[in-house]
Amino acid sequence: MEEQATRDLSVIIPVYNEAQNLEELHAQIVDSCRRVGNSFEIIFVDDGSQDDSYAVLKKLRAGDGSIRLIRLRKNFGQTAALSAGFDHARGEVIITLDADQQNDPNDFGLLLEKIDEGFDLVNGWRIKRKDKFLTKRVPSAVANWLISLITRVKLHDYGCTLKALRRDVAQNINLYGEMHRFIPAIASHMGVTIAEVKVNHRPRRHGKSNYTISRTIRVVFDLLTVKFLLSYSTRPLQIFGLFGLVSGLIGGALGLWMSYQRLFQNKGLSDRPLLLLAILLLVTGFQFITLGLLAEIMVRAYHESLGKRIYYIREVIDPGDDPAS
Repeated sequence: MEEQATRDLSVIIPVYNEAQNLEELHAQIVDSCRRVGNSFEIIFVDDGSQDDSYAVLKKLRAGDGSIRLIRLRKNFGQTAALSAGFDHARGEVIITLDADQQNDPNDFGLLLEKIDEGFDLVNGWRIKRKDKFLTKRVPSAVANWLISLITRVKLHDYGCTLKALRRDVAQNINLYGEMHRFIPAIASHMGVTIAEVKVNHRPRRHGKSNYTISRTIRVVFDLLTVKFLLSYSTRPLQIFGLFGLVSGLIGGALGLWMSYQRLFQNKGLSDRPLLLLAILLLVTGFQFITLGLLAEIMVRAYHESLGKRIYYIREVIDPGDDPAS
């Protein structure tokens, strides 16, 4: 318990048009952090809200010195908002949750228990979701199965924002696109230990969901990107070269067979589409291998530019700053 009492927490909440939920959520977070016995900071990231969210946050900040505000210049998306929070977090352990009050701050203790057991990342599992069945729960179930299959990191609920992770893990994760849901899979590439705990899920009381079915399509493309980055990001020639080698071998085998037929069986080649297929496969194989070599060069540049930001901050208000300014 002594170690837990001295641990610093950073609670990160991305906010987009959630003005009606913020005061209640803030009170719940403060109460939960106090009950688990940690010193804490609360980082609200206003992701270009178009309602009164930022005004409410400034009001809360005036009465609570533990709040830090980060305001993005426009709506960059939840992934960018979480990335901004990770970059500015000071706590030893970082907890993330949604601003719609569907994640329950009372579950902080469950997450921190697993952290105390030695896990580096703890993912929430919304065992009894209070969302619409067809538009949210079914697509989510399919996505969770597909992500677990492709990334080989078996979790029940990749879409749950309620997570706890150590600061060194969070600050070594580079996010873009819709990749916030792949945080456990990306972190697994670093060799971290991951746990999953059942958490409470509450129905939305205020506002409307920002989720649209179009995000599912973006998730599929990001999943392909994550798989490539996890498996071949440092060795792209191995995957492109494999396709090129297979294509080239099939094309070469077809070419040799038709050459044998022409030389020893006196069969013509002018009216055989198979000859065009053999040439196409040989050219395609060469292109795949060349693409792999170019990707190897690009990978070097990629790793040298990981410090590039995916957001632009309008202002940061820290504890100790004059709220009126």
